[in-house]
Amino acid sequence: MLKLIAIAAGLVIVAVLGFAASRPDAFHVERSLAMKAPPAEVFMLIDDFQNWSQWSPYEKLDPSMNRQYSGAARGKGAVYQWEGNSKVGEGRMEIMEADKPSKVLILLDLRRPLKSRNMSKFVIEPQGDMTMVTWSMQGSQPFMAKVMGLLFDMDGRIGQDFESGLVNLKIVAEQSS
Repeated sequence: MLKLIAIAAGLVIVAVLGFAASRPDAFHVERSLAMKAPPAEVFMLIDDFQNWSQWSPYEKLDPSMNRQYSGAARGKGAVYQWEGNSKVGEGRMEIMEADKPSKVLILLDLRRPLKSRNMSKFVIEPQGDMTMVTWSMQGSQPFMAKVMGLLFDMDGRIGQDFESGLVNLKIVAEQSS
């Protein structure tokens, strides 16, 4: 009987690992929201990391986290590093490209709780008297990330943060304009 249970458990583990291995090697998460604010106003809130404390959903998870800003004051070469509680972990962001007022491309290096290196992008597009802001992230999914993806809905989890951040960004941008 124990031998049968061990064989069944082994088959389940092999099946789960095989299914995880078949998952895509990359991920992409994307959310958009329209705002009644000029593109330049929205761009300024994204292009300067010191403005992120006004709208980023991650900033509220640990108000006492250690923040360091270096490199350029804003735009290409601006760097933001943080270290905080288990909810925000430790990481670094660097603006790799900033095309005013339409796009900001950010390299995101997470060190803790999980190491990862991803690209995050903001696209800011005028649409009549509104501005459409799209926040996306993409990166590779090594095998362990694929296994974790079976347990956690990465699109739902990260997407929920992006949705919250975009709503916060909308509030701040609309109050500023």
